[in-house]
Amino acid sequence: MDKNAGLVLATERYGRGQAWKYLVNDGVLERRRDGSEAGSGGDYIVGLFKSVFLPQGYPESVSSDYLQYQFWDTLQAFSSSLSGTLATQASLKGVGVGNQEATVAAATVTWLLRDGTGMLGRILFAWRKGSKLDSEAKKWRLFADVLNDIAMFMEILAPHFPAGFTLIVCTAGIFKVKKKVFISSQRSINLICCSVMCRYPSE
Repeated sequence: MDKNAGLVLATERYGRGQAWKYLVNDGVLERRRDGSEAGSGGDYIVGLFKSVFLPQGYPESVSSDYLQYQFWDTLQAFSSSLSGTLATQASLKGVGVGNQEATVAAATVTWLLRDGTGMLGRILFAWRKGSKLDSEAKKWRLFADVLNDIAMFMEILAPHFPAGFTLIVCTAGIFKVKKKVFISSQRSINLICCSVMCRYPSE
């Protein structure tokens, strides 16, 4: 008899993916990969890709349109990241980065005004609309995304209007904090819902 064999208590499988066995060997609980379905190197690479980029148990654990959703979500995230990089570059150029005639004091004041108005806008928005973010989530998510895109567009254009640069970036900062407030509130709501479901599971 194999010395490494033990009493199998349970087998865990996620969809058609790999399986794990929980067994007791000499009084010790162990978790081992089920070697009965060992595949080729290509299968290992595919399995590794799925475990990194796809949900546990894919495709059985998600709906049939998950890949379509994930494609557009990834494209949106990439576009947003690219737009944010361009907006940051434009903001730095506007405050004088790379310009020998610009002063450190002027750049510092502009940046502080930008962040300060953003913080003030976050406080006011949370105070006025905080109680409505959970009941009208789709509406405010769309509203926040539109304002965030407008804000990045304004920051990209701001260096071309030196006379109104500070006003433009401060307004853009107020627009951008709306999305931050919404995301923070949704994260808190999700945590509360999960804690309630764990404490009072449906019978």
